[in-house]
Amino acid sequence: MLQRFSRGFPSWATCGVRLASTAPTNMPQLGEEEVNTTVQRIRAELATDKLKLNWRTPIGDRPQDWNSKLKLFSNSEQTSDFIVMMQKPLDLSPKSMRQWWAKRQERIERHMQQYIPERHKILGADLAAAHFILYRGGAAKFLNDSQWHRATEDGEFNLPNKFDPSYKVEALRCDNMNLYYEGLENLRSLGFLKFLSFHNVKSFDDWCLDRISGSGYSHLEVLDLSKTQITTNGLSCLYRLPKLKLLILDDPKANLEMELATAMLEEAMPGLKIVGAVSIHS
Repeated sequence: MLQRFSRGFPSWATCGVRLASTAPTNMPQLGEEEVNTTVQRIRAELATDKLKLNWRTPIGDRPQDWNSKLKLFSNSEQTSDFIVMMQKPLDLSPKSMRQWWAKRQERIERHMQQYIPERHKILGADLAAAHFILYRGGAAKFLNDSQWHRATEDGEFNLPNKFDPSYKVEALRCDNMNLYYEGLENLRSLGFLKFLSFHNVKSFDDWCLDRISGSGYSHLEVLDLSKTQITTNGLSCLYRLPKLKLLILDDPKANLEMELATAMLEEAMPGLKIVGAVSIHS
């Protein structure tokens, strides 16, 4: 059945609470009634906790408070940024408005990519990761399956919507995606993953690489980091990937610092070969 499960549970986006990150594990199949009951209980608990944390009504939400039309540009989650913005001269130029809109869209996308424990509980780590990547334009390949799974132009794809132990992710292509640090939590505990590509993911930096290297990829053999923001500082965390055989970078000899870092990494990991992107993507 064609699914769009990666939208997750829409109500999580409005609850205003960031869920705690926990490592996903493959769980047995659950009945619909049990899943619905669990979701309703968690939503009720979150709503109760949120009310307890509101020790006072925020200024602007009280009936007696006056609200300006400029409240549209405010951000309730980052009060300091709002204060800084209000201290600057109001800039309504097209360039400034485009920048504001781009930052707003990025903030929304970061929130939508956050880890949802219930999705992993229902699908298991492998299928949840595949749903997450395919929905955002990537591709996934499963163990003992030569086919690369991709979403159609309408964003539809044919994957189970419940846990199936026969689906084990072997390869993931995240090329050209808008993938943020928050979304990488959805790619944890993929014990059969051998190939992982972040080619041309502009938001992928050293912090993202640190999270990826600690995500439990005990069998990862190929990692593509070309056209990302990786620096020599981030390469040091790759020692956590003991089976890594091929690392793809923009240019391992771009400068003396990069050349020295890659040489030390190959010396520390004798089975590793580091190549430039030209030899792979040309």
